[in-house]
Amino acid sequence: MSTQKKTSEDLLLEEEVVKHNEIVLYNDDVNTFDHVIDTLIYACEHTPEQAEQCSIIVHYKGKCTVKTGVYDELEPRCSMLLDAGLSAEII
Repeated sequence: MSTQKKTSEDLLLEEEVVKHNEIVLYNDDVNTFDHVIDTLIYACEHTPEQAEQCSIIVHYKGKCTVKTGVYDELEPRCSMLLDAGLSAEII
């Protein structure tokens, strides 16, 4: 077993291998801006400003990436969005 120290180049290569997913939030005609904003603050730990910006993007563009990371960290957050009645998926 090698006890060789990892260089910063080795660490950068390892970080690139980690697959990052995204939670994409989709527009709907049901939920209010306030509900979407409050849910993003709760589920995705957004600041009020981030949540408001995402809700505006979703409204005008139809969708917005609201959180990125590894799947295991995103799955419970996406479930919270879905449980709150929002339309979202992990891609």
